[in-house]
Amino acid sequence: MNWITNYVRPTINSLFSRREVPDNLWSKCPECGTMLFHRELSDNLNVCTNCDHHLAITPRDRFAALFDGGVFTEVKVPDPIADPLHFRDQKKYPDRMKAAQKATGEKEAMLVVEGEMNRTPIVAAAQNFAFMGGSMSMYVGNAIIAGAERAVKLKRPFVLFSSAGGARMQEGILGLMQMPRTTIAVEMLKDAGLPYIVVLTHPTTGGVTASYAMLGDVQLAEPNALIGFAGARVIEQTIREKLPEGFQRSEYLLDHGMLDRVTHRKALKDELTTILRMLTAQPPAVKGDLPKPEAKPAEAKPAEPAKPAT
Repeated sequence: MNWITNYVRPTINSLFSRREVPDNLWSKCPECGTMLFHRELSDNLNVCTNCDHHLAITPRDRFAALFDGGVFTEVKVPDPIADPLHFRDQKKYPDRMKAAQKATGEKEAMLVVEGEMNRTPIVAAAQNFAFMGGSMSMYVGNAIIAGAERAVKLKRPFVLFSSAGGARMQEGILGLMQMPRTTIAVEMLKDAGLPYIVVLTHPTTGGVTASYAMLGDVQLAEPNALIGFAGARVIEQTIREKLPEGFQRSEYLLDHGMLDRVTHRKALKDELTTILRMLTAQPPAVKGDLPKPEAKPAEAKPAEPAKPAT
């Protein structure tokens, strides 16, 4: 052993050794396969910079982009009974809940908040598909009712972003009963004369599309979002026919009258502001959120010189 082996070679190896790269620095677009740097993807609201594919976005990130200055306040939602059926499949229901809470950092599949969007006060709710498929549970039902009650109390419009695979099987009939409960919540808004806007995101399926997700005064959707009740394979096996290209996608539903508009995620804030201000008879939002100019006090006219006496 000499100084070359003991010192020089380890030093060279340390200089040229491969550094470990964290796995979360890059994301692969599921549509075009492009590798996207996480900061660039986040700045673009989780929309692929190459093919414009809309990737999933968390409710908090969505609200941070939607509300002025990214400021919003959470609306308190009553907690339902935990594990009412003592359901167990491969895991116990409470264990699945704990795993979903740890993975997402959220308490449940829906977040309800209030704030201002382009100086337009609203109440908003969004589902998180990463939390057990955004499934409709008793908590989700309570969240929509709490959001509707808050909107009625504050006399604000209610905007809902849907993303779910249907009702939560671990709650059985109690999960399915959220369909009529949320329908009644929507009726509360209509009775109060408040707008209810739904933005359908990928995917929105099952009992969610059979209830609150399709009851909006205006129905918007993000591009290429999967929207439907039963799956395409189930429909094909039932009717024994090949479904058309793009069936159950946003653009197809728009062409067949089930949606009012398909809107890019980056244009949603201005689109929602325009619609809500029209429905609530408010003037258009000021671009750039400029303050209203202050009225200048009238300048005093100089006194006229006295006329000489004659």
